[in-house]
Amino acid sequence: MSDAGSEEFDDERGYLGEYEGDRNEAGERHGVGKAVLPNGDIYQGQYENGKRSGQGTYRFKNGARYVGDYYQNMRHGQGIFYYPDGSKYEGSWAEDLRQGHGVYTYPNGDTYDGEWLRHIRHGHGIYLYHETGSKYKGSWVNGKMETAGEFIHSNHRYQGNFANNHPSGPGKYVFDTGCEQHGEYRQAEQDRAEGEEDEAASTTVLKWIPKCVTSLTLWTPTKEASVREEEAVSAEDEAGN
Repeated sequence: MSDAGSEEFDDERGYLGEYEGDRNEAGERHGVGKAVLPNGDIYQGQYENGKRSGQGTYRFKNGARYVGDYYQNMRHGQGIFYYPDGSKYEGSWAEDLRQGHGVYTYPNGDTYDGEWLRHIRHGHGIYLYHETGSKYKGSWVNGKMETAGEFIHSNHRYQGNFANNHPSGPGKYVFDTGCEQHGEYRQAEQDRAEGEEDEAASTTVLKWIPKCVTSLTLWTPTKEASVREEEAVSAEDEAGN
């Protein structure tokens, strides 16, 4: 669904919708008011020189609702968006997009608490899986788990690098019993079941290659992963300015 909202003006009819509230000397909506927009949406809050600016509540006719800051008719600052499917985002906005730090609660109960860039998970963040209690904590790039991170489960965790939402390369499993298993994830081919109608006879899967078992050691991201994460955060800061 689109959550952009209406511009309070219907080009075809030249209709501004219904409005009750303050105006400035030029007759523009200015101060506090309530508007029923041409498409049926309702906005109640602050205006500045004819545009939504400041605190306000925008109710979409499809049931969605935004409560928070506006600037020049756009969600900008801090706010909460309630989506029709039951999901919710609470955090920072920039020009109508989720940007900066925010928490998104999904319809299935999963949550993401971290950085966003132009509506996409990007930077450092924690994704919690509601059904299992497991969570991923680490770096995100364009909505996917990338570079350094760790998957935390009830009695063990995996620490290493990630690529395209999957573990990749060297890493280690850390167990609550006090030991670690070091190794790496490699791509391997897996034969398909006989009778499957597919031109390819095999498919590529990730395979864990164990190397050794040790006592607990300090884990830190690789230098390459750290550089990539710094670059991602830097790009996010530049986009936010």
